[in-house]
Amino acid sequence: MVDGTRVAAVDEVPENGSYLFTAEDAYSRPEELILVRCDDEPGIEAWPNTCTHENQRFDRGTGAAMRDGEIICPKHGSMFDACSGACENGEAAGTSLPDVDITVADGGVFLTDDEYTYLSAGAAREDDEDDDDDDIPSSTSHIGF
Repeated sequence: MVDGTRVAAVDEVPENGSYLFTAEDAYSRPEELILVRCDDEPGIEAWPNTCTHENQRFDRGTGAAMRDGEIICPKHGSMFDACSGACENGEAAGTSLPDVDITVADGGVFLTDDEYTYLSAGAAREDDEDDDDDDIPSSTSHIGF
């Protein structure tokens, strides 16, 4: 028996993308975390759902963008290794995502990090138009004709 809370079935973690869930941190604040596939054992890793450079969410509810085993920050394109969390390019170069302890066993992924308490699958909050944390280019314009 694993000492932790089951977050998801292994099959629910996409091969390319992420599984988003919310946990409470040691200060009772909700924090979004993601599960991603990794080539190293146990085959899945967990990371905070924010870039180290700016408070940008990797997964906004549709899965984090990934390429060649790296999580891509949607704002500046920094790429974080899915297995180690290390970033070697862009605005976040030289940083690493903080570790989140999980255990993969019996076809499930369990949150075993003493700093977090599992709350729910999915996002901690809904996106809204006034959210400065998600300041990325969009297809809309403020110019009228």
